[in-house]
Amino acid sequence: MAKRTVPVAAGRTTVRDVAARAGVSPSTVSRVLLGNYPVASATRTRVQRAMRDLDYVVNAQARALTGTSTKTVAFLIDDVTGAFFAYIARGVMHQATEEGRLCMVCTTDGDWQQVVQFIDLMRQQNADAVIVAGGAWENDEYEARMIRNAHALDRSGSRLVLVGRPPLADPEAPATVVEYDNEGGAYAVTAHLLASGHRRIAFLGKVPGLVTSTQRVAGFRKAHQAHGLEPDGQLILPGDHSRSFGYEATRALLAKGAEFTAILAATDVVAAGVLQALRAAGKRVPDDVAVAGYDDIPLASDLFPALTTVHVPQEELGRAAVRLALNSDQRVGPQHLMLGTHVVVRESAPPPGHAAGRPVRG
Repeated sequence: MAKRTVPVAAGRTTVRDVAARAGVSPSTVSRVLLGNYPVASATRTRVQRAMRDLDYVVNAQARALTGTSTKTVAFLIDDVTGAFFAYIARGVMHQATEEGRLCMVCTTDGDWQQVVQFIDLMRQQNADAVIVAGGAWENDEYEARMIRNAHALDRSGSRLVLVGRPPLADPEAPATVVEYDNEGGAYAVTAHLLASGHRRIAFLGKVPGLVTSTQRVAGFRKAHQAHGLEPDGQLILPGDHSRSFGYEATRALLAKGAEFTAILAATDVVAAGVLQALRAAGKRVPDDVAVAGYDDIPLASDLFPALTTVHVPQEELGRAAVRLALNSDQRVGPQHLMLGTHVVVRESAPPPGHAAGRPVRG
């Protein structure tokens, strides 16, 4: 007997179309889709075959309305073009794929209001987890909104995950935190420079109100204090984390005749601008000025000279965030995972034994 063909109207395939093809009621198709009611094995097979034949795709909004997971992990980052965030994103996406989830990437351009708006939107969409990466802002309203979102996501069966930032102020907030030893990394690289004989070290890239920046400056200061020193506040320059800032800030230090023998850049991207400015000024690295960065993005080893920096396990941050968020058996209440950092010594700031330069003057 020839197989009966059920015509399908042009446009989006519906549950009714699938039901007609399978020879069942629309309610039976819905039961198969939701998995919330027993359906005979043969009937389930007919419905699934009809879905394949019609290339039927489950509507995400429909899933959200029924309270069913959309099999989605949302990943919110400040800047998708930055190498540091890109490698965390790779970890998130690879782990999400292995867990059978679709990864949705949203960029917030460093706007905390966009962050909380995206979180609320993803909660409405029933995302399995909402992962927020990047430095948190020292802002009471932002903190309060994040705490409320953590509780709201938890009530809906989802999870808020904070990557590369400290826990929320509420110790009972049901959020997962995957961070790295940010302050410890800054302490270690500063201690490396001090052990090499440097006493006039500039720090470029302090961002007021950004927790990541505050932690790095704190590590920088503590390393000096451990050596019985106090860093010169005039050598701690505020600015963003761009290459252009590193270049202009270094030129400004040289122009005003500031004395320094080493520069710690807040990020490797800032350090790239520092090296460019020193080279343009005829300064030798590391003989005249030692330079170190932070993050250990691939660019660091390609710079000339190769950059001494702090290694952050970027891809593992992303993978761990997804693993913890989707492990529903263990995600009761707060979770906190701290990953380690370490100094990668390269040519721009060699180990102790290489003579520290005389104080540079512009």
